[in-house]
Amino acid sequence: MSVKHPIISITGSSGAGTTTVKKAFEDIFRREKVKPAVIEGDSFHRYNRVEMKQMIEHADREGKTLSHFGPEANLFDKLEELFRVYSQTGMGNRRYYLHNEAEAEPYGQAPGTFTDWAPLPENTDLLFYEGLHGGVVTKDANVAQWVDLLIGVVPSVNLEWIQKISRDVKERGYSPEAVTHTILRRMPDYVNCVTPQFSRTHINFQRVPLVDTSNPFIAREIPSADESLVVIRFNKYRQQDYPYLLTMVHDSFMSRPNTLVIPGGKMGFAMQVIFTPILHEMMEKRQRELRY
Repeated sequence: MSVKHPIISITGSSGAGTTTVKKAFEDIFRREKVKPAVIEGDSFHRYNRVEMKQMIEHADREGKTLSHFGPEANLFDKLEELFRVYSQTGMGNRRYYLHNEAEAEPYGQAPGTFTDWAPLPENTDLLFYEGLHGGVVTKDANVAQWVDLLIGVVPSVNLEWIQKISRDVKERGYSPEAVTHTILRRMPDYVNCVTPQFSRTHINFQRVPLVDTSNPFIAREIPSADESLVVIRFNKYRQQDYPYLLTMVHDSFMSRPNTLVIPGGKMGFAMQVIFTPILHEMMEKRQRELRY
């Protein structure tokens, strides 16, 4: 952790709502005139798209599991190195994973490949990570120890599966059976690498549907934000002004002394209310430290 070079990390699987958090922070950064170094978790995958497909097929033939959730398919050591170096110097190296044609065209590369490693911009105020492993800890790497604000974003597991099946079938052309196979293949890595992070988060957001999702493998529609509640658990940042939050977020309530429940459609707004004073305090401490 670092006062001079703080790190904010958003961790959560695809479709969990990390994009909502990212948008909330972009708005806060703009208002507070904060310059972040942005890191995308996909850029620390070990294999490009073609290589990953080949490695999965090889693992399947050997009866092994391989997924983007686990250590074998990721560069956890390099992610920890970036966090460590940034917390000490405010610098480090990053690259980009090019998801599609639009992202790949400026680099003259194929989609599903990585750009070269390059230094971060100079004179950034903080490092902002969004991805699967912002708080991961394994026997060989401890990313979480360098994070100043670790935020988890996770739906209930059935909702997560509904979102993945719907997205992969409608947008990527996979069959429901193929997506179900992927969910099963990733389960050991999900249990061992992804889930434990949400016990380390400083603040955790969990979206819970208010409609029946008991069989996610036959569901045809993703529950909307208005058909959901969001459970916000404060761990490190327990000393919140809860009466203020309850006043600001209409129809919210406290389910435990450190847990706020809000309507699903208010998640982005609640994030702005919660994170703005935290970021403001973080930047004030940084400026004081830099003056000495």
